[in-house]
Amino acid sequence: MKLSARITKWIKDYAKKAKVNTLVVGISGGIDSSVVSTLCAKTGLKTIVVQMPIRQNKKLDNLSSKQAAWLLERFDNVTHVTMDLTPVFSAFEKKVDPFCGIEDDTYDTYKLASANSRARLRMMTLYQIAQCHNGIVVGTGNKVEDFGVGFFTKYGDGGVDISPIGDCLKTEVWDIGREFGLEQEIIDAAPTDGLWDDGRTDEGQLGMTYPELEHAMALDNADNCVYDPLALTKTEKDQLKKYRTIRARNLHKMSPIPVFKK
Repeated sequence: MKLSARITKWIKDYAKKAKVNTLVVGISGGIDSSVVSTLCAKTGLKTIVVQMPIRQNKKLDNLSSKQAAWLLERFDNVTHVTMDLTPVFSAFEKKVDPFCGIEDDTYDTYKLASANSRARLRMMTLYQIAQCHNGIVVGTGNKVEDFGVGFFTKYGDGGVDISPIGDCLKTEVWDIGREFGLEQEIIDAAPTDGLWDDGRTDEGQLGMTYPELEHAMALDNADNCVYDPLALTKTEKDQLKKYRTIRARNLHKMSPIPVFKK
């Protein structure tokens, strides 16, 4: 059985066991959410795909609309809804900004906090819809993001009920997208979390491409991190160091919440 078919069956089996009849997915116009929304649609269960622009880059918003149209054309169990959360986010910003102490030396931290707040607002929206429709929120994170470098927002896009592609490398997700015949524009688009006004890409934020991250992740996992440094090229050593640096600062997202034991 193909990987895509196995994942689809897994989603359907989970929903049946959990006694839910609706799958809710946020779509961003990227390959991950496009693949996951298609996997959900293929279960035959009611699938709600939610577009949630917040001062969205127009190109990304258009790709989200294209994916929604692609799904609606092929699956009669799919419902599409667009919720422009810009007014809600603007009201939130207006309320909290006076207490954030925005100064020149903290501006970058403030912008990152705002980006993460966008993801958390979207998470709340998805859960509101899911609970109203006896559904679950389906995650769109891949293995590299969720378990490699921790490239997600804690309690934002990391807040989901199930994670269908959480054990799939990004390159595997691209392969599934090609198998499904997704829009070529979506497959070719530079990966981005869509949380920044300037439309910055994942590579721009991480400083590495996904194939590079996957290679470094494989090196880091090899034989419990035991490898011969002399066998690595300078590029591999540099990439492994960069990967470990990114992973180290995000480990708190991938670890259980610390609990004091009395």
